[in-house]
Amino acid sequence: MAKVRKFAAYRRIERPYTRVSKYRKKNYIRANPAIQIARFVMGNNRASYGYTLRLVSKEDLQIRSNAIESARLTCNKMIEDELGKTGYVIRVNKYPHHILRENPLASGAGADRMSTGMAASFGKPIGHAAQVRRGETIFTVKTDKKNLQLATKALHRASSKLPKGCYIKVSENKLG
Repeated sequence: MAKVRKFAAYRRIERPYTRVSKYRKKNYIRANPAIQIARFVMGNNRASYGYTLRLVSKEDLQIRSNAIESARLTCNKMIEDELGKTGYVIRVNKYPHHILRENPLASGAGADRMSTGMAASFGKPIGHAAQVRRGETIFTVKTDKKNLQLATKALHRASSKLPKGCYIKVSENKLG
C-alpha cells in the first residue's frame, strides 16, 4: 500500500470533487476509492438514553476517512469493553464525500520522462475526506448518567485521533 501523504496537504477546505455518475463519460472522478469507515452506528440504537454527548469541531477543516475510522474504533472499543454491546449508541455524523486527489511528481534519475508536470494536473483519487465546518458535530454518543464519565473519556480519546481541536458538548434528553 502506498504511503499516506501528510494531512497538511489536504487540511484546507476547497470545492468538493464528488461528481461520480453511473455514466462513465459524465464522471469527473474516474475511479472512486473505497470508504474506510466500516460502520456509522454502533451499540443499542433502539433504547432511549438520558444524555447525549457530541464531539464538535472548533474550526473548518477536512478530516480524512481513515482518521474518522481510527477515532471511531478508539471510542467504540473503550465503551464496549466496559458496557458490552448495550448501554450506549455511537453515531458517526459526518460522511466523507470529498474525493482527495494526488498528482505525484517523480524525482530522481529519468524523472523527466515520467512526470507530466501541470499538463495533466487533476490527479488520481487517493482517498476520501469529510468537510467539517465550525460547530458541526462529528460524533454523537448517547448513554445514561452512570456512564457519562466513561463516554466523555472515550470521546476525548477519539478527539486526539482527529486533526485540530474539538470539544465535547453534553446535553440531557427529556425522557417520557
